[in-house]
Amino acid sequence: VQLVESGGGSVRTGGSLRLSCDASVYSYSIFCMGWFRQPPGKEREGVAAIGAYESPSYATSVMGRFTISKDNTKNTLYLQMDSLKPEDSAMYYCAAHPWFRGLNPGYQFWGQGTQVTVS
Repeated sequence: VQLVESGGGSVRTGGSLRLSCDASVYSYSIFCMGWFRQPPGKEREGVAAIGAYESPSYATSVMGRFTISKDNTKNTLYLQMDSLKPEDSAMYYCAAHPWFRGLNPGYQFWGQGTQVTVS
């Protein structure tokens, strides 16, 4: 399984970014996919997750601002981030797991990450 994130960058407070994660995984549609982030010097935290059958889950800090979605025809996961704040700055990681894990960080597969900086 390979996960490749893209779409990170620098943006002003209040701006938007859309992260993408291209996944090379068999039966992608049944995998649980999640976005995590890790600010410098802090622990990795769950941001959003989406399963094959479950409703999306969001961290309280991003609810109403971030939207997770997946395109099963393209094996691609997205994270639309709006109304960005400086505290959203972090390395963002895409993760995949064979069953639903929500925001629990114990996912089996991880991407290399993409940096998001909000100033």
